Amino acid sequence: MACACQLNQFPCKSFSVVPPRHQSKASLPPNSIGVPSRFTDGPKLSTRDLSRARPVSRVRVANDDEWGPEPVTSGEDSAVAVAEEKEEEKPVEAAEIARLKKALVESFYGTDRGLKASSETRAEIVELITQLEAQNPTPAPTEALSLLNGKWILAYTSFPGLLTLLSRGTLPLVKVEEISQTIDSENFTVQNSVQFAGPLATTSITTNAKFEVRSPKRVQIKFEAGIIGTPQLTDSIVVPENVEFLGQKIDLTPFKGLITSVQDTASSVVKTISSQPPLKIPISNNNAQSWLLTTYLDGELRISRGDGGSVFVLIKEGSSLLTP
Repeated sequence: MACACQLNQFPCKSFSVVPPRHQSKASLPPNSIGVPSRFTDGPKLSTRDLSRARPVSRVRVANDDEWGPEPVTSGEDSAVAVAEEKEEEKPVEAAEIARLKKALVESFYGTDRGLKASSETRAEIVELITQLEAQNPTPAPTEALSLLNGKWILAYTSFPGLLTLLSRGTLPLVKVEEISQTIDSENFTVQNSVQFAGPLATTSITTNAKFEVRSPKRVQIKFEAGIIGTPQLTDSIVVPENVEFLGQKIDLTPFKGLITSVQDTASSVVKTISSQPPLKIPISNNNAQSWLLTTYLDGELRISRGDGGSVFVLIKEGSSLLTP
């Protein structure tokens, strides 16, 4: 005789024992399905009939999902839905990146590429850089060499070596005009350049290097030579009324006559020097190597990190971000 315990080997949620449809309640034995005899009025069956009568068991599986089955969508419909969702996210991400870039560039104002930045300003700059790095549109910069290619103007750095150089540019009548990095992705070369401007001429110090791609974000740089550029004579000497030195303003009005008298002599000297080729200094030191990790890159802004955790923020030449 079948019983409910025999069905426990099947994963069902609930079950009920239902009498066979071809038999009426009156024809069933009183206790064959557990009904007390006082509730049955039909004739009693013999032992042979009892052995033939087998109740029919039915199993009903409950559906856990009370809301019904989820609609089935085709792969094409799913792909279209994902694409539409991404298209909606793009304008939002682009607007946020543009806002962060603008805020970052504005935070550089008055810092002289990081030399005069206060601790509070540095903390603000670091926070903005971190947010931009989290939304980097170019996760593998070394695989997008066309974006890396070109001349990049340094806007901010925390590299001690460059900060020392910038501090020397605060000497009277000497100014660091520009610090730039030019990348030639076809020849895998890097040229770092610092331009100085004085009252009589401008000059530059340049280092040439080769780079090798080591990972999707990292390049290894090996410096090959340093070049001291030939001074270029300025069109005219403009003597300021005063200069600031060690926190003190020095009046240059009394010296204007003296400077004017030596202008012709100085100009001839500069012209003589300008006719000479640049001075090239080979760099044979095996330790003259460094690595650079690009953590953010788009068509106009690049953020890189170097040895010791130094950060460099560079803006592509011709970008509107260079315009105050």
